[in-house]
Amino acid sequence: MANYHYDEGGSLAAYFLITILALVLTPMTLSSISKRPAKQHPRGCQCQACLDQRARIAKREKGTILAFNLSKKTYFLIAGWTLFAFLCYKVSGAVVENKLYNPFEILGISPSLSEKDIKSHYKKLSKQFHPDKVKPSANETAEEISDRFVQLTKAYKSLTDETIRKNWELYGNPDGRQEMSMGIALPKWIVESHNNIWVLGIYGLIFGGALPALVGRWWFGSRQKTKDGVNAKSAAVFFKSLKEESMMEEVVGTLGKAYQFEMSDVGVKKVDVNIDRLESEIEKRAGVKWSEVRKIAKDVDGKLHVKRRRALVLLYAHLLRIDISDEKLQKEQAQIILQIPLLLNALLNVSISRNWLLPSLAIMRLNAYFAQALPPVEDERLRLTQLPFIQKADVETLGDAKNLTDVADILESKKDKRASVVRKALERWGAIDIVDAAFKVIGERGVTPSSIVFLVLKLRISPPGKKVQRKELSVDETKRAIKYNEKQDDEFLLSKSEMEEFTNEETVATSAHAPYWPGERKPSWWVVLADDKLNRIVVPPFKVTDVPYANSDAEHERDYRSYKIQFQAPQNVGMFTWKVYLVSDTFVGEDVTRDIILKIEQPQAMESPDDEISDPEEDSLAGQMAAMRGGKVKKLADQGDDDDESSTDDDEEENESSDSDSD
Repeated sequence: MANYHYDEGGSLAAYFLITILALVLTPMTLSSISKRPAKQHPRGCQCQACLDQRARIAKREKGTILAFNLSKKTYFLIAGWTLFAFLCYKVSGAVVENKLYNPFEILGISPSLSEKDIKSHYKKLSKQFHPDKVKPSANETAEEISDRFVQLTKAYKSLTDETIRKNWELYGNPDGRQEMSMGIALPKWIVESHNNIWVLGIYGLIFGGALPALVGRWWFGSRQKTKDGVNAKSAAVFFKSLKEESMMEEVVGTLGKAYQFEMSDVGVKKVDVNIDRLESEIEKRAGVKWSEVRKIAKDVDGKLHVKRRRALVLLYAHLLRIDISDEKLQKEQAQIILQIPLLLNALLNVSISRNWLLPSLAIMRLNAYFAQALPPVEDERLRLTQLPFIQKADVETLGDAKNLTDVADILESKKDKRASVVRKALERWGAIDIVDAAFKVIGERGVTPSSIVFLVLKLRISPPGKKVQRKELSVDETKRAIKYNEKQDDEFLLSKSEMEEFTNEETVATSAHAPYWPGERKPSWWVVLADDKLNRIVVPPFKVTDVPYANSDAEHERDYRSYKIQFQAPQNVGMFTWKVYLVSDTFVGEDVTRDIILKIEQPQAMESPDDEISDPEEDSLAGQMAAMRGGKVKKLADQGDDDDESSTDDDEEENESSDSDSD
């Protein structure tokens, strides 16, 4: 029968908690360290505006000395490691009893002593520690004195008495076989009868109240979110509000509706002086556009919810680049803006599910307008204000500038200090270039109905105003480059990856030019294959990133990166004229399109004459079997001609013989 003893000192419980904390805290700490963003962006935009914005973001994320800006996860890790250190300190100072019985250690003698020496040593200890010789004191009671002498006597007999020594050797104890002892990592007071009511109460609160509440909160919270990570009510608003002809203004109003369910009620006031002041400034600058957006965001009853209004005001203040002096309102605006990509992605999925092209393009392009803090208007020259330190009022002073490089040239001609900053931004501008776009089928020369087709794109970034000097290759070098590139293309087509592996990662941008975006911004592009005549999407859009910059030093002139998307070809034979759209999520006006034709043929039409199998000859075994089945066979025309010639010769011989007979 087992003998249970409780952990009065708390050492066993400490070991248990240390193990659990180590298993939980270690992976969480490693994941937090690995997700820490890089402080430097050598491959990103290095203009002064972007550098200043990164410094502001770092300061906001770091906080101040008196108010650290730490996440809940960080606080949990700090508390967890503090508890871990305390438990380790407690365990290190705990005294662990040695349960292994050792009579030599109890008597304080060496195992090599003879029995005579052991008896002599025991007599000395008896005189010294006999209960009659030792008087109780404040440090030692009579019971402790008696127990010590009993232990000395047992140890002596374990070495001198044959029976007791045998028990010690067999069972490790002079008293013989002992009950099994097991430790429980709980203090004894937990199971004491007078504490039952408190223990049961705490147990009931944890497992009957807190745990079900936590699970229920997680369950109902997960049901309120869609797979896109937005509130289910927001998704319902998107489905109802988005139309086939929706443009960017309608999309902004629809976003405002969603914030009614995405924003927290904390800090939202029906009357806010700062919001009123911002809205009046927006009305002055936007005019009718603002009224239209407000109208779209209203409920069916014609009222504008307070959270919708607040979100729309902060969104349009960002688009119009209106400065906000209140620090709390700045943080709230940053949180709302950083949530835009998630909401726009959910809205895009609604449009894609209906195969609408125009609303999908509007949603994609709206990402860039928010990234550059530009209102979605039709003025093409307004895109020039994406450049650092160029505002709307400066556009009128730029003369006939139509593109970004014209702005830099005009500023340089005026000896404006902003020219160098603009040139710096243009060095890492996201002007994408389609090197090649083609449809390919693995193992086939063409595309057949319902076959699996790959749209393969070769992309690179060619910043405006930056000319890449290509090396002149010899004939042999050109042949090697062509052979190498064809091999790379074939390997990529057969691979499972949607993006080609790229060895020169130093030419890939890590941070885009976005001085008004309140966070890190990595440039990416949507690839859309669509039929613009029918306003329909052919293949669901996919996003590409890590596109390399044009590089004259690239090996075999391969300074581009290949991407592919798989889809099923139409069932009908014919020519399909589609269009490939590349839409930037960061740079306004840098979209690229290319017409592309998909030719679908029947398999028979794709076979070459060399691939045709000739009919079997008439006199062969295969020909005879084919003739029996009614198939085609090749007749032996040459043999027939020989027979005719031979018969003619026979006739001539007969005529000659008849003539001779008549003579």
